[in-house]
Amino acid sequence: MQVYPHLPDAARRPIAIWLFVMAGLVGAMTVIGGVTRLTESGLSMVEWRPLIGWLPPISTEEWTRVFDLYRLTPEYRQINAGMSLEAFQTIFWWEFIHRVWGRLLGLAFAAPLAVFWLKGWVRPPLRGRLLLLLGLGGLQGVIGWWMVRSGLVDRPDVSHYRLAVHLGMAFLIAGLLTWIALNVACGKDAPAPAALRRRAWGALAAVGIVVILGAFVAGTNAGMIYNTFPLMGGAFVPADYLFLDPVWRNPLENKAAIQFDLRWAAIATAAFVVALWLRGLRAPRARRQRRALDGFAVAVVGQAVLGVVTLLSVVWLPLAALHQAMAMALFLAGVWTVWSFSGAADRR
Repeated sequence: MQVYPHLPDAARRPIAIWLFVMAGLVGAMTVIGGVTRLTESGLSMVEWRPLIGWLPPISTEEWTRVFDLYRLTPEYRQINAGMSLEAFQTIFWWEFIHRVWGRLLGLAFAAPLAVFWLKGWVRPPLRGRLLLLLGLGGLQGVIGWWMVRSGLVDRPDVSHYRLAVHLGMAFLIAGLLTWIALNVACGKDAPAPAALRRRAWGALAAVGIVVILGAFVAGTNAGMIYNTFPLMGGAFVPADYLFLDPVWRNPLENKAAIQFDLRWAAIATAAFVVALWLRGLRAPRARRQRRALDGFAVAVVGQAVLGVVTLLSVVWLPLAALHQAMAMALFLAGVWTVWSFSGAADRR
C-alpha cells in the first residue's frame, strides 16, 4: 500500500531522491557546525543578515569593520584579546561557511519544492508535510542566531542549552526528511511484531537523548577533561560529580557529571540496540527490516568505539568531526529501523 496514493508514479523517484539528498545536506551541516564549535569560530560573526549575508568581506575596510565588531564581544575581551586580523579571518571563515551552507540548504529545498508544486505533484497530505519542513528550516535559522546571541552579551561562549536545541532541531529535520522520503519511495506492508516496534522506538529515543547529552558536552567543553576510559580520575564516578550546589545542577552544568552521563548513556544505548538486534534475529522480518536493523547495530557499535577514541585523543578535530557525522548516520539508521518495523514492503 502506498502512503501517498495520489502521488504520480513518475514523481516518486525524483521527490524521494531530493528528500534523501536534503537529509544528507543537513547531516553535513551538523558536521560543519561541530567543526565551527571546536575551532571556537561560532562567535566571530556578530551580525545576522539572512538576506544579504551571502558574500564575505572583500575589501580591507570591510574586514576591519567586522573585526572591530568582534573586538567588542566578551570572547575577544576575555579570551582572544590582542588577536590579529589574520587570526580573526581564520575563525571567521568557518562560521561564514556554516551560515552560507544554511542558506544553500534553504534554496536546495525551496527551489525543487516550487518546481514539483508547479508540476502538480505536491498534493495533500504530502503538501502539508513539505511545508512543515520548510517552516522548520526557517525556524532553525532563527534558533541558530538565538544561540549565537547568548555568547555576545556577557559570556564568552554560547549557551549549551541553546546549542542542544539547535542540534536537536537539526536531527529532527533530518529524521523527518528521511521518514517522508521513505514513505514516498516505498509502500507500507508487513509490520514487525509489536514488541520489536516498541523496542525500536525506545532505541531511537535513547539515541536522541545521547545526541542532546553530546550537545551538552560540546557546549561546555566537557570532552577536554578526564580523557581516559573507563575510569575518570582513577575512579568509575569522578570525585567532582556532585561538585555544584544544589545537586540538580550537576547533570546540567557540571562538566564532570555531563561527560560521565554521556559516556555511560552512550554505552547503555549501544547495549540496548545490540540487544534489539539479537532479539530481531529470532523474529520474522522482511528483507528491508533485516537490513535496517543490521545497519542500526553496526552504526551504534561503531559510534561507541569512535566516541571512546575521540575522548582518548582529547577531541582531535578530524576524529571529532567523524564522530559528529557518525552520530547523524546512527540516528538516521534508527529512523530507518523504526520506519521499516512500522511496515515496509519487502521489495527486491
